[in-house]
Amino acid sequence: MDHDNYDDSYIRGILNTVKTIAMVGVSANTSRPSYFAFKYLLERGYRMIPVNPGLAGQDLLGRKAYAKLADVPEPIDMVDIFRASPYAVAIVEEALTLTPRPRVIWMQLGIRNDEAAKLAEANGLKVVMNRCPKIEYGRLSSEIAWMGVNTRTLTAKKARLFGRGIQRMALNRVTLAGGATDAAMRAEKPGR
Repeated sequence: MDHDNYDDSYIRGILNTVKTIAMVGVSANTSRPSYFAFKYLLERGYRMIPVNPGLAGQDLLGRKAYAKLADVPEPIDMVDIFRASPYAVAIVEEALTLTPRPRVIWMQLGIRNDEAAKLAEANGLKVVMNRCPKIEYGRLSSEIAWMGVNTRTLTAKKARLFGRGIQRMALNRVTLAGGATDAAMRAEKPGR
């Protein structure tokens, strides 16, 4: 895997299939990027699990926080690492002890650890490094285009309305790079 360049279909495939995301290193401080990313993904329908020893037992945006991945009592689809790069190997090692194992290890912007990536991939997990799922979701769904950012996403489809009258874009949109996921293929069918 080339961890310097990810295909849009690879990122879209991950974001379309994962449902439960454990964010390791999330902060309750509302001015921290981890809080923004956690809140954004929670609002997009992902089941978010805060993992931070300093928050263990507390609630973050209505979700119970845990000290470590091993304490989470439900299956995790993706581990989102919001810790410095040197901690990534230990987090991947802990993730590999879970039953069932997560399918994805995602390291946030500025976080890259090739040793952790090799370990995860050697055990059948997908890996993304130095990217933010919040930004990738916004880019691939055309949501950030509302703010004048060129997302390379072209569509004539109206955005779907998601609950309570708030209009949000969804990932089932077709991009210039193509959309190899089932959701993107359904979006291409006439009459939708």
